[in-house]
Amino acid sequence: MTRRLAIFPLAGAILFPRMHLPLHIFEPRYRAMVSEAMARDQRIGMIQPSAPGEPPPLYTIGCIGRIAEIEALEDGRFNIILTGESRFRVVRELEAPTMFRQVEAELIVEPEEHPALALSERAALELEARAFADALGYTVEWDAVATLDDETLVNAIAQIAPFDPAAKQALLETDGLSERSELVIQLMQFQRRGEQGQGSQRLQ
Repeated sequence: MTRRLAIFPLAGAILFPRMHLPLHIFEPRYRAMVSEAMARDQRIGMIQPSAPGEPPPLYTIGCIGRIAEIEALEDGRFNIILTGESRFRVVRELEAPTMFRQVEAELIVEPEEHPALALSERAALELEARAFADALGYTVEWDAVATLDDETLVNAIAQIAPFDPAAKQALLETDGLSERSELVIQLMQFQRRGEQGQGSQRLQ
């Protein structure tokens, strides 16, 4: 199944199905995009640029977000919260008269139910998440984390952690929750070791 989709190219910002993403919309072209989406079906496509440029080239995979909450500010800006619905694959970019870009997108079929990790996988993820948060000086409510289902925990780390755009894209493109969880762990370990190495250099 393919559909026409208005897209919001934003480096470092990814969205997963069943997750939420708050955004502040201030550029005129994206204010127009939000207004058009609200008048149509409330859907926009979040996707990352793959390189600099104007317009920048795009990665192939993004995620459709439904505007679940919107606050219209007096100067024309918006605060919105997107709810992820389905990943999509760009088939081609369309010639469009709008200020914002549009693509023909092929929807990627997602599992209807929340997938789950093995107990050992969940334990390994939480253990590395604690070490990662400590290394970066983050304060985390671990009791609240323990109540999250596996999919939400994995995807929340993927969205929020300060990984570079290419790493975030790799997480978005990874199929299977176990595989994505393992990649999240590897990325946290890599960044944590880098932070610890920089700390050692500063002490010398």
